[in-house]
Amino acid sequence: MAKKSIADVDVQGKTVLMRVDFNVPLDDQQRITDDRRIEMALPSIKSVLDRGGKLVLMSHLGRPDGQTVAKYSLKPAAIRLGELLGIPVAMATDIVGPDAQAKVAALQAGGVVVLENVRFAPEEELKDEKATPEQLASKQAFASTLASFGDIYCNDAFGTCHRTHASMYAVPVAMGSKPKVVGFLVQKEIQYLSETIASPKRPFVAILGGAKVSDKIKVIKNLLGVCDKVLIGGAMAYTFSLAQGGKVGKSLVEPDKVELARELLASGGDKLVLPVDTHCGDAFKATCNKQIVPAGEIADGFEGLDIGPKTAQLYADIVKSAGTVIWNGPMGVFEMPPFDEGTKAVAQAIADSNSVSIIGGGDSAAAIQQLGFADQVTHVSTGGGASLEMLEGKRFKPVEILDEA
Repeated sequence: MAKKSIADVDVQGKTVLMRVDFNVPLDDQQRITDDRRIEMALPSIKSVLDRGGKLVLMSHLGRPDGQTVAKYSLKPAAIRLGELLGIPVAMATDIVGPDAQAKVAALQAGGVVVLENVRFAPEEELKDEKATPEQLASKQAFASTLASFGDIYCNDAFGTCHRTHASMYAVPVAMGSKPKVVGFLVQKEIQYLSETIASPKRPFVAILGGAKVSDKIKVIKNLLGVCDKVLIGGAMAYTFSLAQGGKVGKSLVEPDKVELARELLASGGDKLVLPVDTHCGDAFKATCNKQIVPAGEIADGFEGLDIGPKTAQLYADIVKSAGTVIWNGPMGVFEMPPFDEGTKAVAQAIADSNSVSIIGGGDSAAAIQQLGFADQVTHVSTGGGASLEMLEGKRFKPVEILDEA
């Protein structure tokens, strides 16, 4: 799936239309509380500017559902980008309207303009199969106008690569034979999430946590086909426990997925590793009464809130000898001590190992950052849903249409 990157094209005097992920968290005063997504786009942005290119940036923020909603404006992101780059960054008050067109036309080499939130336009998330002919025409016009802003298209928004939104798919299609490349962030994600999985250093171990088996069914099935071990943690372990006839008390389970869990147990054999003990509480709070019990022996009135210490040690031992480790989903309620111990133990083991270590987005990425291990792992994915779908083995249309390396 190797694609041409922004480094492979001559940008001197040309305008690069780049899709970034500036979907940053904002507080009530519209202040950015975590600017990592902007920082992670900087290498691709600087590559264009340092080589005399012009840059038009597109992104979404939040879920304004095709409406102009002031609290979802990209203006704070544009201001922060200017601070990080140390240069003025122009902010368009619209996406394809007169202000955007004027600011793009006025761009000089080394200049940047940020378009307003693409999700303010109903055309951005419009699904073709649900659209009227008039809506389709409007979407085409929207995509064509955006496409006219650039000589080169660059996708550096991995978090939305699994979505065929206009800025991700219709726009590069509308750009015809103009160069269409990946940014460094998307290039890195593809390298680790797709290519590493295709030819991993063995033993290849996957650790899957989180609440629901249903969210990870396809991932588990795909990884059982390629991994040497798949370790299960989080609340979905209790659905597996139920499938084995265990007692789960008032733990979070999916009764309608028990049969599916049985099938996965049968097909996984000894590749599928389940917890051997459970850290339980009689209420969902840090001050609850706690007990550690063997897996499948959770008393009535108690719920599983983390893997137990024996499981944490077992998983750490398996990780120690791994050549490649993928981790997606916490082992327990990691935001609430002491039920963060299992997640901490797994994170520590991954950080201490000599493996190629890939952390799926979402809660796992948050946990690894929070625990201070981000610089001790090989790759922390920036996309929760996108990384999960790539682990399922899905193909991404917005990536497939880009130029081959």
